[in-house]
Amino acid sequence: MHIQSIPMWTGKGNNYAYLVTDEPTKKSVIIDPANPPEVAPELKSQLAANKIDLTAIVNTHHHWDHAGGNDDMLSEFGKLPVIGGKECRSVTKTPAHGEEFKIGDRITVRALHTPCHTQDSICYFMEDGDQRVVFTGDTLFIGGCGRFFEGDAAQMHSALNQTLAALPDDTKVYPGHEYTKSNVKFCLQVSQADPIKKLHAFAEANQQTQGQFTIGDEKLHNVFMRVQDPEIQRATGKTDPVEVMAALREMKNSM
Repeated sequence: MHIQSIPMWTGKGNNYAYLVTDEPTKKSVIIDPANPPEVAPELKSQLAANKIDLTAIVNTHHHWDHAGGNDDMLSEFGKLPVIGGKECRSVTKTPAHGEEFKIGDRITVRALHTPCHTQDSICYFMEDGDQRVVFTGDTLFIGGCGRFFEGDAAQMHSALNQTLAALPDDTKVYPGHEYTKSNVKFCLQVSQADPIKKLHAFAEANQQTQGQFTIGDEKLHNVFMRVQDPEIQRATGKTDPVEVMAALREMKNSM
């Protein structure tokens, strides 16, 4: 499995699109190509060089800065399947929670419903041999999580600390935005744990952090995945995990 990050930092601020390719077959999908002017030229170049065979658009949720480019992409590249939540623009397939599909011969994709940021949020866990990755949209960021726009703390707790936390610890995380610097600033306000300090040092030295950290790492440095940790509970004044999640989000929102 080959993963290419395509930063969309001209038209949409700090989003990532991801091109995922099954190398033996060249079958590829493009995840969240929200700003086609920044994505389409790269895809056209690789198509012309016969490096990829684009088979689908995949969306993590319906927000414009993730699914808003679908129609323009379809105009550019023809009638492709659009796999995503039911509210995504021009969606043709909404996989059920736990449903699997393939990219080419080797990549197995499992859709994980993670409602909260939006009710149609889907994370995509992919495996190719011993390579494991998850594309988390605006549910899980490096060192943070998305705002609870359409859900509540109970849903985000379930999404992060049950659904995503159950993935293998070596699963690399590819979020929808580059928010790590601001996220780790908040984490340091809550905890001075060594993993958070290490994340801070990495974020200061690197503009991009996607694919550099795993689910196992997030359990150590992401305070939203440490809601049962006594240190985090003391910082929030709560002990119930859902209440801790709610308090953390309120604290982050008011930063």
